[in-house]
Order: sequence, then structure tokens, then C-alpha cells
Amino acid sequence: MPVSRLTLTDFRSYPSALIEPGAGFVLLSGENGAGKTNLLEAVSLLSPGRGLRGAALSDMARIGGEGGFAVAARLAEADIGTGTVPTAPERRQVRINSAPATVNSLSERLSVLWLTPAMDRIFLGSAGDRRRFLDRLVLALQPSHAHHSSRYEAAMRSRNKLLADDRIPDPSWLAALEQQMAEHGASIGDARAHTVAELERRLEESPEDEFARASIRLGGWEQADLAEQLRQARGRDAAAGRATVGPHRQDLLVLHRAKQMDAARSSTGEQKALLLGLVLAHAELVTERRGEPPILLLDEVAAHLDPKRRAALFARLEGRGQVWMTATEAALFEGVGTATRFHVEGGSVSAS
Repeated sequence: MPVSRLTLTDFRSYPSALIEPGAGFVLLSGENGAGKTNLLEAVSLLSPGRGLRGAALSDMARIGGEGGFAVAARLAEADIGTGTVPTAPERRQVRINSAPATVNSLSERLSVLWLTPAMDRIFLGSAGDRRRFLDRLVLALQPSHAHHSSRYEAAMRSRNKLLADDRIPDPSWLAALEQQMAEHGASIGDARAHTVAELERRLEESPEDEFARASIRLGGWEQADLAEQLRQARGRDAAAGRATVGPHRQDLLVLHRAKQMDAARSSTGEQKALLLGLVLAHAELVTERRGEPPILLLDEVAAHLDPKRRAALFARLEGRGQVWMTATEAALFEGVGTATRFHVEGGSVSAS
């Protein structure tokens, strides 16, 4: 469901801001450093996690402000608010319809996906980068994924700490933690595998247009009896200081479908097209599965596409729900039909 009203207080470069976007394209133009990406980041906080920059919460509070920040949004069926207070700058608070709520409950209200310039080289980055990208795709389809991921991480940290203790670890305590990791790890692995299979099917059916189609699969860890794998790996994990098996070792493997070539070996332009095609296919899958499209946040995407690919992108996004896009020049949005347009300058936003 789209955001019909967005209010910021002491967030990044904004002492305060209020915008009322439409349900389709939301176009933000302005010079570099004007605050366009800050608006996208605010919308990204309407979902679990640290937003599209992955920044510390204390870094989101406006310099010169009181130390906390607030982001509030109106949806069709709920008012959502999130932020921090000066006394707890790294503790995120969430309210839904004025009542306290958990961060993970946000994914039950709406799904938010994004592409930023920093993600352009994701195929050349670490497995962790691709895994976090995949988990964002999974979360849009299965909101419970956030719960299983947080519980798995908590159990893994406790196990790592126990193994690092100089004393001989309590076997029953270790076994209990490993069982927790196994239970939540199985849910994580199943959710990822199901999402990848569904997305691969969608990619096979995607139209042949200006965006190269990807082929994807999981690698890095095969699902098995994780509790037994962890039990056998205790000595190795104690020496390494971390768990060496489990879903936290998985990777999203991506090929250029037509060329059957690793995406990491594709050209920069092809990698951009593969990533865009992957996100567009996923947005269609989310719409099919959840009955409503996700909110898409596309930061400076148009500037990195030639006119032919820009036109193809706008055509595929038309009627696909709320799509926020930024550009340094409004001319880069030429070809977009009905849209809500804003000009961003010096921490202020005005309709244009």
C-alpha cells in the first residue's frame, strides 16, 4: 500500500518536512547533496532493518538537533511511526496507530525494496552483501523471516561466546543453543530456497526487453541436519571464533541467463541491467503473492541508463504501485506519465 503522507522531524538534513505523494511515481529532483536520498532512506525505515544505507540510528539524527529523530507515514489502513529519543539514540522505537509495536511487525504492513548506486557492484562484493540483499527479497514475501533471522543470530552469538570461554563449555547448553540455531536456521533456509525457486520461475517468464535476465540459485551451504553439523564443528568453530556452517554462510549465485556467464564477469552495464531486472521480477512476484505491489525506492537509477533503457524501465514500472525515484535533473524523468513531482533543495521539499 502506498504512503500518502510522510513527515520527518530532525531526520538527516531535515529539521522538519511534510510531503503528500501520490500512489504511482514519486519523482524527486535536485542537486547532489540536496537531501533526495535522505527521503528515500526515511521511507526505507518503514520496514525492518537499518534502512537503505545500513547506517547507525544515531547517525540519522540531524546534526544540531536534540539527538533523536522521527519518521511518520500514513498508509491506507494505518499510521506508522519510527525513530529514536535523545536518551537512547541507538534504540529504535516503532508505533502503529499510536500503539507501541515491534520493528518486525512493520513487514506485516507493507514491503519496501530499494536500489542505490552502492548496490551497482553487488555481484562483485562479498557473499554477505548478496545474502543481505536476498534476505530483503525474502522478507517482502515472508514477514516471519525477520523473526527467525534475529533468533538465529542471537543463538549463534551465544554459542560463539560459549565456545570462546576458556573453561570447558557445558555440553547441554551448547546442544540447546545448537538446536535453536537448527530450528530457526531451517526456517531461514526454507524461506530462501522457496523465494529463489519462485523468483527463478518468474525470471524465466520475464519479457525479453532491455534488461538482461538473470538466473539465480543458492550456494555456500546445503541444508542438512544443522544441529549435527554444529556439534561436529565445535572444535573448528572454537578455533575460528565463529560458526563455520549454517545459513549465515549462504550466497546468492547469479548468472547472465542468455550468456550463461557469472554476473561478476559481465560488463558494468550488464550488471546494472541484471540487478534491475531481478528487482523488477521480484516486485511482480511480491504483487502476485501479497496481492499488492511493494514500494520501490530507486536512487539515481535513471542517470545510469541510456535513453532506451530508461524508457523500458518507465514502461515496466507504470502501474506497478508506488515508485520513488531520484535524479539530479528533472529532465531524466522525461517519458514518465502521471507522477507526483518534488524539488529538493537545502533540506526542504517543494511540489513542482
